Amino acid sequence: MDEVSLKFKSRQTLRYFIEFSYFGKAYHGWQRQPNAITVQEALEETISKLLRADISLVGAGRTDAGVHARQMFAHFDVDEIDHLGDLVYRLNAFLEDDVSVKRIFEVAENAHARFDALQRTYEYWLVQQKNPFLMEKAHYVKQPLNVEKMNEAAVLLLNHRDFECFSKSNTDVKTFLCDINKAFWENKNDMLVFTISADRFLRNMVRAIVGTLLEVGQGKIEVAYVKTILKSKDRAQAGPSVPAKGLYLTEIIYPSSILAIND
Repeated sequence: MDEVSLKFKSRQTLRYFIEFSYFGKAYHGWQRQPNAITVQEALEETISKLLRADISLVGAGRTDAGVHARQMFAHFDVDEIDHLGDLVYRLNAFLEDDVSVKRIFEVAENAHARFDALQRTYEYWLVQQKNPFLMEKAHYVKQPLNVEKMNEAAVLLLNHRDFECFSKSNTDVKTFLCDINKAFWENKNDMLVFTISADRFLRNMVRAIVGTLLEVGQGKIEVAYVKTILKSKDRAQAGPSVPAKGLYLTEIIYPSSILAIND
C-alpha cells in the first residue's frame, strides 16, 4: 500500500455542525427543491466543491420561501477537516452575499441538528409607517393596531398545545403538539416585533399566528375568540398568513454538551 493510500486510510469520518445565516428573498426556502434555488442547495454545492466530497446537510428545520434566518444550524459527515477557520473563510468568499457562515465545529457522532434542538425562536417584523429601508425586510400594516389586545391574545398561546388550526393544510406531520413558552409584541427600532419561542413549529404556523393576532389588533375579532380558533383545529377559522418577508428564525438552542464541545 503506497503512502497516499495509507494517509487516506488513517483519516476519520467525523460529524460537524455548521452555523450560518441568510436573507431569504432570493431562495425558495431552506430545503432542496427540484426546480427552484434553495439555501440548502447553495451551501451543499459550495462546501462540496471546497472539500472535494459529496456533502449532504441536515438542517435544524426548514424555512419557507422568502423567510430569513439570523441563526441556523445543519450537520454533515466528512473526513476530518484540518483547518476549520480556513474553510469558513473560503465558504464566505464563494457564497452569495445573502448567505453567511459563522462557524463550523466538530460534534459527537450522534449529534443531530434537527432532533437535538431544544428550542427555536422566531421574530416577525412589522412597520406601521412606510419606510423604504424596511419594505423588503418587514410587513407594512397601515391600519391602527391595539397592541395591548394583541399581547392578551398572544398569552393564550402559552396555555395551549395543539396548534393544528395554524398549520399548513395537507401537511405530513405526525403531531400538531408544540410547547410555546414565549409569545409577545414589543416596539423595537421603529418596528413592531412579535417574538415567539417553542420546542418545535409547524409549517406556516408563525405566519398564521401573526395574521390572527393582527385581526385582534384591528378589531376584527375579540381576544376571547382566539380560544375558539385554537379549539377548532381548523385552519380556515384562523387569520390569513402574513407575508414571508417579515419572518426571521433568530435562535436555536441546543444542549450545552453539543455547542461547547470545542470551547
